[in-house]
Amino acid sequence: MARTRRRGDNAGMAGDDGRAQVQLDEDTLARRRRDLGEDHPDTLAAASGLAVSLRAAGEYQAARELDEDTLARRRRVLGEDHPDTLASASNLVMILGEDQAARELAEDILARRRRVLGEDHPDTLAAAFQLVGALSELGEHHAARELNDDIIARRRRVLGDEHPETIMAGAFDLILRGLDLGGEPEWMAALREASKRRQQEAQEPDS
Repeated sequence: MARTRRRGDNAGMAGDDGRAQVQLDEDTLARRRRDLGEDHPDTLAAASGLAVSLRAAGEYQAARELDEDTLARRRRVLGEDHPDTLASASNLVMILGEDQAARELAEDILARRRRVLGEDHPDTLAAAFQLVGALSELGEHHAARELNDDIIARRRRVLGDEHPETIMAGAFDLILRGLDLGGEPEWMAALREASKRRQQEAQEPDS
């Protein structure tokens, strides 16, 4: 059985602040479930907020399980294309990390954003940028770079050269060019390995 990390094992939020936020969000969710029911949109918003706090506090397995449940409920209650449903899907992509499922989910989010909002909408471009990250996590640096080049061009046209999101995509392009041409630098390999260990720790069985 997967182990939910103890709140004392925080890797993200600092100690007491992280525990306090998780406890506050747990209380909010419990109250909304009691007063509104499991599937009410406000209950699902509280569940999504708790999952974010759990992830920030280093409780990755608990965050993943809650994100998966929230996504399933939002799909059923709100529909596949609702912005809240896609926000839950995006949260789950972040917790899945180096997993083919993360890429597939990110591709689905992008396809839905493009169909509903259009190619150039900021939310569509944000979804595309998340897919760039998922591709990079899987070592598909050339595909990630091609998609990021398209994002940069669209953000420059829609948001302008000086917009923070345009600058962010441009900065990430420098990393992708290095990965595509020369492989992964030592600092990124170390960061990736640390992230992988953190994910594994969250899923280790109790001894």
